[in-house]
Amino acid sequence: MEPEKLVIQCQYQIAAYITAYEDSEAVKQCIHAINRQDFPIQKILIVDNSQQKLVIDEKSIFENVIVKFYPENIGISGGLAIAFAWAIQGGYDFLWIFDQDSVVEDDCLTKLLLAYESLNSSEYLIGIIGPTAIDPRSHQIIEGAVFEDGCFKGRKPPETEQPYECDSPITSGSLTSLTAAQTVSLPRTDLFIDGIDLDYGLRLRQQGFHNLIVPKARMYHNFGKPIQVEVFGRERLIHNYSPLRYYYIFRNHTYLDIHYSQGWYRFINYWRRVNYLSRTIALILLCIPEDKALKIWACLLGLIHGFTGKLGKTW
Repeated sequence: MEPEKLVIQCQYQIAAYITAYEDSEAVKQCIHAINRQDFPIQKILIVDNSQQKLVIDEKSIFENVIVKFYPENIGISGGLAIAFAWAIQGGYDFLWIFDQDSVVEDDCLTKLLLAYESLNSSEYLIGIIGPTAIDPRSHQIIEGAVFEDGCFKGRKPPETEQPYECDSPITSGSLTSLTAAQTVSLPRTDLFIDGIDLDYGLRLRQQGFHNLIVPKARMYHNFGKPIQVEVFGRERLIHNYSPLRYYYIFRNHTYLDIHYSQGWYRFINYWRRVNYLSRTIALILLCIPEDKALKIWACLLGLIHGFTGKLGKTW
């Protein structure tokens, strides 16, 4: 047994949560990885947004799994709101959140808890502590976010093995203190499937909590659909999304940047988002092989709805 497994001081009560959608094998891999952790997980709640119920609740295999089926698809945000309310009511200390296409290393939870115990104090309260997320297809680190200069930006990982701060770790892999969670409202269901982590993490930061990423804790997570393209003679990795995802990315990121910015930054964000639209349209025209017109329309409609604050499940 590794020495660091012996130093976790408290017997925390931890629940895990997975958002499931149309991929039972991915969900099962995620469950297996959670149940292989050195530190025990009491229960795993799954919100299944699939049109037909996934076969993921075999009691002989997953005795600690609870599945709630929502064929109308309540989105990532709707599932998270249910999960937080359920975990708080159940008296758990932490909720460990996952997308279905995420697999954590066996010692991930132990390393997150060790970092939490070494850093959390009455003067330094931790809200979220998350692992380093790596896309196994591109081998790129998926960055958390900081809110700077009136907009959300990627937080470049420093060259250190020490935990580092960001405003919003990505949703998947986030170990969230339920003491902290009770100081803010539940994740916003009107965001549906994108940017929920940006909003929720920043709201915890505004309440005085610190959100951290732990380099030594690792998770493998499929982020978008990476494709290698050549742009003006240079190799570049870009992400290709479905029209639905383009819509929600543009809508929610536009809305959140404007919502949280103040003063001149709010006006600057209108220009920033239009500029980002033009660059995205150029990439779609040059590099994306299919559904170009529909994806461009999705980006444009998302931008308009982001500007006007039209949220909810609207695509």
